[in-house]
Amino acid sequence: MPRKPLKLAWGVRREGRSLWTRNAVRGVSVRGERRKTDSRIEWRAWDPTRSKVAAALLRTTEDPSKLLPQTGATVLYLGASYGSTCSHIHDQTCGAQNHHGGQVVAVEISPRAVRDLSELASIRPGLVPVLGDARQASQVAPYIRSQADWLPQRTYRLRTKPRPSSGWPASSSDRAGRSAFTEGGQREII
Repeated sequence: MPRKPLKLAWGVRREGRSLWTRNAVRGVSVRGERRKTDSRIEWRAWDPTRSKVAAALLRTTEDPSKLLPQTGATVLYLGASYGSTCSHIHDQTCGAQNHHGGQVVAVEISPRAVRDLSELASIRPGLVPVLGDARQASQVAPYIRSQADWLPQRTYRLRTKPRPSSGWPASSSDRAGRSAFTEGGQREII
Protein backbone atom coordinates (compact mmCIF):
# COMPACT_ATOMS: atom_id res chain seq x y z
CA MET A 1 0.00 0.00 0.00
CA PRO A 2 1.56 3.34 -1.05
CA ARG A 3 2.22 5.91 1.64
CA LYS A 4 0.27 9.14 1.73
CA PRO A 5 2.46 12.10 0.68
CA LEU A 6 3.63 14.33 3.52
CA LYS A 7 3.60 18.06 2.72
CA LEU A 8 6.85 19.72 3.89
CA ALA A 9 6.15 23.19 2.47
CA TRP A 10 4.32 24.68 -0.48
CA GLY A 11 5.33 22.63 -3.52
CA VAL A 12 7.54 20.17 -1.60
CA ARG A 13 6.41 16.77 -0.43
CA ARG A 14 7.87 13.56 0.88
CA GLU A 15 6.73 10.09 -0.10
CA GLY A 16 8.58 7.46 1.90
CA ARG A 17 12.29 8.03 1.23
CA SER A 18 11.78 10.25 -1.81
CA LEU A 19 11.21 13.98 -2.16
CA TRP A 20 9.20 15.71 -4.86
CA THR A 21 8.83 19.36 -5.86
CA ARG A 22 5.93 20.83 -7.80
CA ASN A 23 7.41 21.44 -11.26
CA ALA A 24 7.36 25.15 -12.14
CA VAL A 25 7.96 24.35 -15.83
CA ARG A 26 5.61 21.57 -16.82
CA GLY A 27 7.11 18.88 -19.05
CA VAL A 28 10.74 19.86 -18.39
CA SER A 29 13.32 17.92 -16.36
CA VAL A 30 16.49 19.76 -15.36
CA ARG A 31 19.02 16.95 -14.98
CA GLY A 32 16.96 14.01 -16.24
CA GLU A 33 15.01 13.48 -13.01
CA ARG A 34 11.78 11.50 -12.97
CA ARG A 35 8.47 13.31 -13.27
CA LYS A 36 4.97 12.24 -12.36
CA THR A 37 1.52 13.76 -12.62
CA ASP A 38 -0.93 13.75 -9.75
CA SER A 39 -4.34 15.35 -10.38
CA ARG A 40 -3.07 17.78 -13.06
CA ILE A 41 0.01 18.76 -11.02
CA GLU A 42 3.42 17.66 -12.25
CA TRP A 43 6.04 16.71 -9.66
CA ARG A 44 9.82 16.30 -10.12
CA ALA A 45 11.89 13.87 -8.07
CA TRP A 46 14.50 15.57 -5.88
CA ASP A 47 17.46 13.22 -5.54
CA PRO A 48 19.07 13.38 -2.07
CA THR A 49 22.26 11.79 -3.42
CA ARG A 50 22.78 14.85 -5.68
CA SER A 51 21.58 17.56 -3.31
CA LYS A 52 22.69 18.30 0.24
CA VAL A 53 19.50 20.28 0.85
CA ALA A 54 17.36 17.29 -0.14
CA ALA A 55 19.48 14.98 2.01
CA ALA A 56 19.07 17.34 4.97
CA LEU A 57 15.29 17.35 4.50
CA LEU A 58 15.23 13.56 4.68
CA ARG A 59 17.69 13.28 7.59
CA THR A 60 16.53 16.03 9.93
CA THR A 61 14.86 15.16 13.21
CA GLU A 62 13.39 18.67 13.43
CA ASP A 63 10.57 20.16 11.36
CA PRO A 64 11.84 19.93 7.74
CA SER A 65 9.91 23.05 6.70
CA LYS A 66 12.38 25.09 8.80
CA LEU A 67 15.13 24.09 6.36
CA LEU A 68 13.31 25.53 3.33
CA PRO A 69 12.82 29.16 2.31
CA GLN A 70 9.38 30.73 2.42
CA THR A 71 7.50 31.12 -0.85
CA GLY A 72 8.36 34.49 -2.38
CA ALA A 73 11.68 34.71 -0.53
CA THR A 74 14.99 35.97 -1.89
CA VAL A 75 17.45 33.08 -1.98
CA LEU A 76 21.21 33.43 -2.40
CA TYR A 77 22.57 30.08 -3.57
CA LEU A 78 26.38 30.01 -3.61
CA GLY A 79 28.06 27.32 -5.68
CA ALA A 80 25.04 26.64 -7.87
CA SER A 81 26.88 24.35 -10.30
CA TYR A 82 24.55 23.28 -13.13
CA GLY A 83 21.37 24.22 -11.27
CA SER A 84 19.79 20.98 -10.13
CA THR A 85 19.21 21.98 -6.49
CA CYS A 86 18.56 25.60 -7.55
CA SER A 87 15.74 24.44 -9.80
CA HIS A 88 14.04 22.61 -6.92
CA ILE A 89 14.44 25.65 -4.65
CA HIS A 90 13.02 27.75 -7.53
CA ASP A 91 10.02 25.39 -7.79
CA GLN A 92 9.23 26.05 -4.14
CA THR A 93 10.21 29.73 -3.84
CA CYS A 94 9.01 31.13 -7.18
CA GLY A 95 6.46 28.68 -8.60
CA ALA A 96 5.22 28.61 -12.19
CA GLN A 97 5.85 31.90 -14.03
CA ASN A 98 7.15 33.24 -10.68
CA HIS A 99 3.63 33.67 -9.34
CA HIS A 100 5.05 33.84 -5.78
CA GLY A 101 7.39 36.70 -6.71
CA GLY A 102 10.49 34.96 -5.36
CA GLN A 103 14.08 35.32 -6.50
CA VAL A 104 16.85 32.71 -6.58
CA VAL A 105 20.27 34.28 -7.17
CA ALA A 106 22.49 31.38 -8.27
CA VAL A 107 26.21 32.21 -8.00
CA GLU A 108 28.77 30.02 -9.77
CA ILE A 109 32.41 30.60 -10.63
CA SER A 110 32.54 28.21 -13.62
CA PRO A 111 31.62 29.77 -16.99
CA ARG A 112 30.56 26.36 -18.34
CA ALA A 113 28.12 25.80 -15.48
CA VAL A 114 26.75 29.36 -15.76
CA ARG A 115 25.99 28.70 -19.43
CA ASP A 116 23.65 25.88 -18.35
CA LEU A 117 22.24 28.04 -15.55
CA SER A 118 21.47 30.78 -18.10
CA GLU A 119 19.52 28.34 -20.25
CA LEU A 120 17.63 27.22 -17.15
CA ALA A 121 16.90 30.84 -16.18
CA SER A 122 15.46 31.56 -19.63
CA ILE A 123 12.49 29.28 -18.85
CA ARG A 124 12.34 29.91 -15.07
CA PRO A 125 11.45 33.53 -14.22
CA GLY A 126 12.97 34.53 -10.89
CA LEU A 127 16.16 32.48 -11.35
CA VAL A 128 19.15 34.83 -11.71
CA PRO A 129 22.45 33.22 -12.77
CA VAL A 130 25.58 35.09 -11.69
CA LEU A 131 29.08 34.35 -12.95
CA GLY A 132 31.26 35.36 -10.05
CA ASP A 133 33.25 34.46 -7.00
CA ALA A 134 31.01 33.92 -3.97
CA ARG A 135 33.82 35.15 -1.73
CA GLN A 136 33.58 38.60 -3.35
CA ALA A 137 30.39 40.23 -2.06
CA SER A 138 30.78 43.13 -4.50
CA GLN A 139 30.30 40.72 -7.43
CA VAL A 140 27.09 39.28 -6.00
CA ALA A 141 25.36 42.20 -4.23
CA PRO A 142 24.05 44.01 -7.36
CA TYR A 143 21.87 41.01 -8.27
CA ILE A 144 20.04 40.73 -4.93
CA ARG A 145 16.95 42.93 -4.78
CA SER A 146 17.24 43.85 -1.08
CA GLN A 147 18.68 41.20 1.19
CA ALA A 148 18.80 37.42 1.09
CA ASP A 149 16.13 35.72 3.19
CA TRP A 150 17.65 32.25 2.82
CA LEU A 151 21.23 31.13 2.28
CA PRO A 152 22.12 27.44 2.33
CA GLN A 153 25.43 26.97 4.06
CA ARG A 154 27.86 24.08 3.97
CA THR A 155 29.97 23.63 7.06
CA TYR A 156 33.07 21.48 6.97
CA ARG A 157 34.91 20.48 10.11
CA LEU A 158 38.24 18.78 10.20
CA ARG A 159 38.70 16.70 13.31
CA THR A 160 42.13 15.31 12.56
CA LYS A 161 45.50 15.62 14.19
CA PRO A 162 48.18 17.65 12.42
CA ARG A 163 50.55 15.80 10.14
CA PRO A 164 54.00 15.53 11.71
CA SER A 165 55.78 16.62 8.54
CA SER A 166 53.82 19.74 7.62
CA GLY A 167 51.95 20.76 10.74
CA TRP A 168 48.70 21.05 8.75
CA PRO A 169 45.65 18.81 9.20
CA ALA A 170 44.94 16.01 6.75
CA SER A 171 43.61 17.19 3.41
CA SER A 172 39.96 18.05 2.95
CA SER A 173 37.99 17.47 -0.22
CA ASP A 174 36.58 21.00 -0.08
CA ARG A 175 38.77 23.91 0.99
CA ALA A 176 36.31 26.65 0.06
CA GLY A 177 35.78 28.02 3.56
CA ARG A 178 37.66 29.94 6.19
CA SER A 179 39.64 28.05 8.75
CA ALA A 180 39.70 28.57 12.49
CA PHE A 181 40.95 26.73 15.53
CA THR A 182 38.63 25.52 18.29
CA GLU A 183 39.41 25.90 21.98
CA GLY A 184 40.86 22.38 21.99
CA GLY A 185 43.34 23.38 19.28
CA GLN A 186 41.57 21.48 16.51
CA ARG A 187 41.25 23.19 13.14
CA GLU A 188 37.83 23.64 11.60
CA ILE A 189 36.93 24.91 8.16
CA ILE A 190 33.83 27.04 8.19
